[in-house]
Amino acid sequence: MSVAKEVIRVAVIGAGAAGLVALRHLSSQTETFQAFGFEQTGVVGGTWVYNENTGSDEYGLPIHSSMYRDLRTNLPKEVMAFPDFPFEKDGPSFITHQAVRKYLEDYAEHFKLKPLIKFFTEVESVKPVQGQHGEQVWQIQYKDVRVKDSLVETLETDAVIVCNGHYSVPVIPDFPGMEKFSGQVLHSHDYRYPEPFKDKVVCCLGAGASGQDIMLELAKTAKQVILSHNKAPLKSDLPANIHQASGIDAMTETGAVMKDGEECHFDVLILCTGYHYTFPFLSPECSLNIEDERVIPLYKHIIHTECPRLSFIGICKQICPFPQFHNQVKFVLKTLDGSLKLPTKEEMDADIKQDFEWRLGQGFPKRHAHTMGPMQWQYNDELADIGQFEHIPKVVEQLYQDVHKVRVTQLQHYKKCNYRLTGPDSYIEV
Repeated sequence: MSVAKEVIRVAVIGAGAAGLVALRHLSSQTETFQAFGFEQTGVVGGTWVYNENTGSDEYGLPIHSSMYRDLRTNLPKEVMAFPDFPFEKDGPSFITHQAVRKYLEDYAEHFKLKPLIKFFTEVESVKPVQGQHGEQVWQIQYKDVRVKDSLVETLETDAVIVCNGHYSVPVIPDFPGMEKFSGQVLHSHDYRYPEPFKDKVVCCLGAGASGQDIMLELAKTAKQVILSHNKAPLKSDLPANIHQASGIDAMTETGAVMKDGEECHFDVLILCTGYHYTFPFLSPECSLNIEDERVIPLYKHIIHTECPRLSFIGICKQICPFPQFHNQVKFVLKTLDGSLKLPTKEEMDADIKQDFEWRLGQGFPKRHAHTMGPMQWQYNDELADIGQFEHIPKVVEQLYQDVHKVRVTQLQHYKKCNYRLTGPDSYIEV
């Protein structure tokens, strides 16, 4: 007589894209897993849920989303989709944030994920404790954000998948003389639309994706936009009222002195300087450390080596996110159901060290420990090979890379292009 296998109880923290794909794959294996989702807002979508307000929401929680009103994706929808759930073929390739949110809503409806999620629920604590049979389990403490002084409830699970995103807690640089500056300072997290900056001189600090995008938006209404950054000058043609400058060395009352000695005068400083990783609900017993934006100790940027049933989806930066989340989740589930045996803690830690030291040897700063860029494709394939599941179709990489090349020289115009996938290895421009 066969003994029934115990179902593995898994908590998923966050119902953005990463949390939804985790719930989707857990719920497809009900004989193996029981999923419990937690989301502190009332909707799915995470960072893709636009909120015109900044600061705190009606329940006193920091507003999570960094979405601005007129954002359109900087990747075509043809590469953004989860591998098993394509976007609708009709319409433009570079879509609005509303369209991405609808896609995530449709994904949640199609796979019947919403009943698995406790909405308006803040996870206060995640702590490893000893189970009834001496095994490690996870004590999840949570509360209803809508009820003042609500009772804290507790759930025990066998595993935790953290999907809380990393675009909500801004990095705020502290330059000498910042207190002297008489103008306005805000982080791109709190930028919503360009109208308040009409006829002003605005300095955007940082030339990453959001810095470039916001710069172009502001150029339509601002008197001048200064793009301050430490990279090589952008190769693209830019509007006539955009001036590229080196990074800020020190602030003055009316602007800043740049690293090359240039003095720039501006009314507003928008910090497009990225975000911190933050996991305020993880107890000290979880032994997770963040050192210079490096989350330690995560095997393959996912699995906690001391607590292998604690995993993180979406830590990597400069990626095509949804397909990578899909692979990361499938990798985690293979480790949880026992079909993939992880290396020893020592071997996993050695792998982390080797990856980090290789990055340093390539000239990466320490804070880029999870940055992928061109390395993401080999990484995605490696997860699939280790976990023995299907690769992301090659066309996703091809189109992603080709769009990147166009974006470098045609920053103002690349979103006018439209594409259609014609097979796992091919696409056409339409």
